[in-house]
Amino acid sequence: MNKTFIHDDFALNNKTAKYLYHNYSKGLPIVDFHCHLNPAAIANNHQFDNIGEIWLGGDHYKWRAMRIHGVDEKYCSGGTSDKEKFMKWAETVPYTVGNPLYHWTHLELSRYFGINELLSPQTAESIYNRATEMLRSKEFATLNILNKMSVEMVGTTDDPIDTLEHHKAIKENGGIKVLPSFRADNVLKTEEPESFNLYLQKLSDASGIEINSFSKLVDALDSRHEYFHSVGCRLSDSGPDRFYFAPYTNSEVSSIFQKALSGKDLSQNDTEKYRTAIMAELSRMNHKRGWVQQFHVGALRNNNNRKFREMGADTGWDSIGNSIDSSKMSQFLNLLDNSNQLSKTLLYNLNPADNEMMITMCGNFNDGTTAAKVQYGAGWWFLDQMPGMEKHLRDLSVLGLLGHFVGMVTDSRSFLSYPRHEYFRRIACNFIGQEVEKGNIPDDESLLKPLVENISYNNAKNYFDF
Repeated sequence: MNKTFIHDDFALNNKTAKYLYHNYSKGLPIVDFHCHLNPAAIANNHQFDNIGEIWLGGDHYKWRAMRIHGVDEKYCSGGTSDKEKFMKWAETVPYTVGNPLYHWTHLELSRYFGINELLSPQTAESIYNRATEMLRSKEFATLNILNKMSVEMVGTTDDPIDTLEHHKAIKENGGIKVLPSFRADNVLKTEEPESFNLYLQKLSDASGIEINSFSKLVDALDSRHEYFHSVGCRLSDSGPDRFYFAPYTNSEVSSIFQKALSGKDLSQNDTEKYRTAIMAELSRMNHKRGWVQQFHVGALRNNNNRKFREMGADTGWDSIGNSIDSSKMSQFLNLLDNSNQLSKTLLYNLNPADNEMMITMCGNFNDGTTAAKVQYGAGWWFLDQMPGMEKHLRDLSVLGLLGHFVGMVTDSRSFLSYPRHEYFRRIACNFIGQEVEKGNIPDDESLLKPLVENISYNNAKNYFDF
């Protein structure tokens, strides 16, 4: 009962897994090609004042757990002190056993602060004081936090209207690569005409192109796409609830866009055509500039209307959506492939019922031009937990090529999230080790060493043109 919870062989439940992790995976650099870190905090080498600030500021995973525990909103996103919020988080933690938050919390305490006690109301004061004292030293400024975890590359998530001034400053200073990713989801959001048109004006200002037609919208986006490319961007991302597809003509889409510009509500069919067209145009830009494109699909967002009005998006009111329509996904990807304009593509699902469909869908569009051109992305959001990642690895290994998997991303807003890569690597080594010991994979170093190293690091390093 006195054994340290986070120990050397945490989550490694067989002899082979321990050997694979400690010899081939542990210590490899991290390529975190999709996250939501604030680039300004990196450019300014921000110094966090306390562990409450760095842990609970904007972390809707923790907020959601705290709310379920019955914690008042003022201790989540409200105006109480960071220490009060931390104490409420410490009260919640013992109830998160079985949840990845319990594992992440204790991995982060151990890896960043050398604290191996369990967080609880009884230990909270001591842990808060020790971690906060360390955070106030220069060793824990943001760049040093990233270096401490051997982070080689960070891919932030950025709107086309962003100036990318912080990315430029980071590049000038050298060191860790912090590259933007082009996420143009706001041009899909026609359901609120006033907000849509306000965004178009911002895009017009950023691009210097008056957006008075669909073709000018495409020109404006392409101008920003080119600008992002000049700053080092080689990735796009999109987070629609699903794939859209409806056959359309240019004249139809032009007419639909004029309706949206005039503030009119679009019909369901009009919306489907417009979103198909704009996603296709964005994908063609990705192909033209040789980018990798990512699609994170399947989230049912902003379910609580009252809380969305009060707090806005990405504050913890989202859930897993329905299974994705495979036919629309297929037709959308086929639209691009037919003209040979399908770029390297990563597909992420949020509903675990879609695992097998997504993996086999990827196989439909691999044409041999590059390894794993279209591939299945990491377990994402509600699926980046132990059983979710185990299912992901098993499904990928039986229906795809595990050896080409580009591995884990944090998808996080927190600078303390990098032990999630270690968490994934341990789970992957445990999965492979189990299969070896069952006799399903040969116990052959010439096979296992590259397999583990590639999944942990090499595949991500080689797949993206950074």
